[in-house]
Amino acid sequence: MDIKVITRHAPSNYGSLLQSIATQTVLERLGHTCEIIDYIRDDEQGLRGTMTALRGKREWNNNPVKKMAYLLLRYPEEKLAEMKFANMRKRYLKLTRRCSSHEDLKLLDADVFMTGSDQVWGPTMNGRYDEAYFLSFVEDRKKTAYAASFGRTDFTPSILAEYKKLLSSYSAIAVRENTAVDLLRRMGIRCVGQVLDPTLLLTGEEWERHIRKEIKGKYVLVYQIHNDPALSDYAIRFAQQVRLPLYRISPTFHQFRRGGKFVYLPDLSNFLSYIKNCTYFVTDSFHGTAFALNFNRQFIEILPNNKTGSRNQSILQLTGLQDRILKDLDDFSIADRLIDYSPVNEILAGERDNSIRILKQLINS
Repeated sequence: MDIKVITRHAPSNYGSLLQSIATQTVLERLGHTCEIIDYIRDDEQGLRGTMTALRGKREWNNNPVKKMAYLLLRYPEEKLAEMKFANMRKRYLKLTRRCSSHEDLKLLDADVFMTGSDQVWGPTMNGRYDEAYFLSFVEDRKKTAYAASFGRTDFTPSILAEYKKLLSSYSAIAVRENTAVDLLRRMGIRCVGQVLDPTLLLTGEEWERHIRKEIKGKYVLVYQIHNDPALSDYAIRFAQQVRLPLYRISPTFHQFRRGGKFVYLPDLSNFLSYIKNCTYFVTDSFHGTAFALNFNRQFIEILPNNKTGSRNQSILQLTGLQDRILKDLDDFSIADRLIDYSPVNEILAGERDNSIRILKQLINS
């Protein structure tokens, strides 16, 4: 079948790119043709994207001088990241023509339209949900969803009522988190099941094929998504405790101030290699956690300091690794509590088989 997938493929972060690569790879292995719908909102790219982000930052948004300082500081780095991720998308993804509006999307055709993974059913950069990710532009074609995520759980009754109306037109839905299963149940929407994020459908050995150069030596790696000074401080002190150098990878330049040898905007190969070869890994990222699992790394989870931690908790509950969540920022004993990956890998292998079975069901039902 010809399958077109809409997902959050275009933000300048590694998780968005990697889950898109995985979705496309798995669908093609099942014998289908797959294109990622190249939908990028005008208010989420370029200078308009930076200004959209600014509107959500009260500390910078309260006077004209601060606003201008923010734009001067952030726009150049965000533009550079945007350009580099655009090049990686062209290299790794099969994309439709560019769509920037719902009218553009209505011109697409496929046998099956799929909402993919990531926080597709949560707020976009402007703080509101986008009906495009609910496939509202599709008429007279099958609509399905694999590993879709709401990103959070605190929606108002009026938003949930809108979601129910939009999701009722899907032929079948599978979601990524147990909290999403509960949300669908509250809305009266049938869920086929909870499935793995696409990045976990490929094994560590399969992801290694994207690595061109192995990073040598022992080190602690930090991959941090959210602005949490407590995480940055802990990573520095943890590296000192285990007497290893600290490396920090990030697509955002301003993180160079947060400590560790800064690795700015690595390409996909090096990003994966830094995770695969680290001795310890400190992260608040869902996809950072996913690749710690794929590469069997010793990791420490510090939950995001916002309302999006349910996705991290869900995969740790599934794999029996809730004890990797740090509860005391002065506790370094987790370095000595090494993960036995034998049972974890067995769980993931079983969940992969189940998720692929559900994916086939979504397409063929």
